[in-house]
Amino acid sequence: MNIAGWLEATARAKPDAPAVFLGAGLVATYGELAARARARAAGMAARHGIGRGDRVAVFLKNVPDYLELFYAAWWLGAVIVPVNHKLHPREVAWIVEDSGARLLVSSGEVGDEAGLPAGCAEVALGSPEWRAMALEDGSAPVAVAGGETAWLFYSSGTTGRPKGVMLSHDNLRAMSLAYALDVDQAAPDQATIYAAPISHGAGLYNFVFTRVGGAHVFPVSQGFDPAEIAALSRHFGATVMFAAPTMVKRLVEWARGAGYRGEGIRTVVYGGGPMYLADIEDALSLFGPRFVQIYGQAESPMTITSLRRETIADRAHPDHARRRASVGQAMAAVEVRTDGPEGEPGEILVRGDTVMTGYWSNPAATAATLVDGWLRTGDVGRLDADGFLTLTDRSKDVIISGGANIYPREVEEVLARHPAVLEVSVVGAPSPEWGEDVAAFVVLREGQAATPAELERWCLDEIASFKKPKRYVFRDELPKNSYGKVLKTELRATLGTV
Repeated sequence: MNIAGWLEATARAKPDAPAVFLGAGLVATYGELAARARARAAGMAARHGIGRGDRVAVFLKNVPDYLELFYAAWWLGAVIVPVNHKLHPREVAWIVEDSGARLLVSSGEVGDEAGLPAGCAEVALGSPEWRAMALEDGSAPVAVAGGETAWLFYSSGTTGRPKGVMLSHDNLRAMSLAYALDVDQAAPDQATIYAAPISHGAGLYNFVFTRVGGAHVFPVSQGFDPAEIAALSRHFGATVMFAAPTMVKRLVEWARGAGYRGEGIRTVVYGGGPMYLADIEDALSLFGPRFVQIYGQAESPMTITSLRRETIADRAHPDHARRRASVGQAMAAVEVRTDGPEGEPGEILVRGDTVMTGYWSNPAATAATLVDGWLRTGDVGRLDADGFLTLTDRSKDVIISGGANIYPREVEEVLARHPAVLEVSVVGAPSPEWGEDVAAFVVLREGQAATPAELERWCLDEIASFKKPKRYVFRDELPKNSYGKVLKTELRATLGTV
């Protein structure tokens, strides 16, 4: 079953329902969105020969046309390849070549700066070719098997060449159904705001709102601006947003100064990086029970565990703080276990209908990651007796000092609670004596001060001495990718120069 059928069904049932907005301005109803997707699909087929199984890459910021392109590709049975808009054109060209994309829709800069492989045409958004690439058409979405690839996701490529994750129509459908069971109940009167990159998690949630006939709101800023989020939420009245924890933190910091208390926001779904206990406590105290956490990977998109709204807000349970610091329990579509004893750290393993079909043209990586039906996530965590999963770190981020494993997340949680600390990231620094030392990169709150000696005393009150950082590096900001994840590889690379 073609996932584009969800748009077609909603357009038939509710052709006049508002679908796409740029800011508060209506761009298209559902009838118009479906008609535009059909027309764009017909143009791609007629002018560029795009058909079932072909790859269509998109390199754009968050603009309303992105949603139209998604469904135009799927209408033809083609595969969408959304590319992180912050990548360098040469990185984009590599993804285009690796995926074998026949068409790239962009702002027009990739071919000029990096060149594209033979057989791939680049069409600039708004160009004459873009306008010509739309033909009147009344056909239904192409019939495809559920296991055929719909979304080819490439990671941000911050640690070597990214791998292409193949997500099928069935994967995307299972992910979307799990949302309704385990994350939030979508409804036609809700509006999802694309403040995080639509090429990643935020875009994956489009299916839920398309199926129920909710609104898709693209900020005029094409990104995340707290004041704009507040204004849009007040305007639409029941907004839902996917956000990285760093975005939640920025929103809370801004709201505190602006006197905003979350009016108009229904739900903030956060994930994609560590949410420290101190930060979610801060967010709850200001906004109340509007938060849901999800843990997933590109290989099991948005769907491994969820920490429900009521669990995050519950202060009566005797283990409420520990549960709030976890990433929740397994979603309905998957099974989750670790390869360690109960309550002890181990690699997290997942199997279920959301798990990718494999890596594009990379059977060796597929075989190493999908083992006996289980996805080996490379993440390390602890499962308790009630099924709550607490992440410790990526397996590659564990610090081994003097033969002892130190989990950066544990140290970061402690430092994040210090009243002067705004952000923190802990990495391993090479040590001739211990193998690795713990190093903490710290961003202080504006107008606040803290010395390494003070932070050391703070840590000694909370954790064992061998876990405390031996080095503190104070920064104005931490390097992040477009999804809000701190780039620990960049931090490690600077350790020899600070």
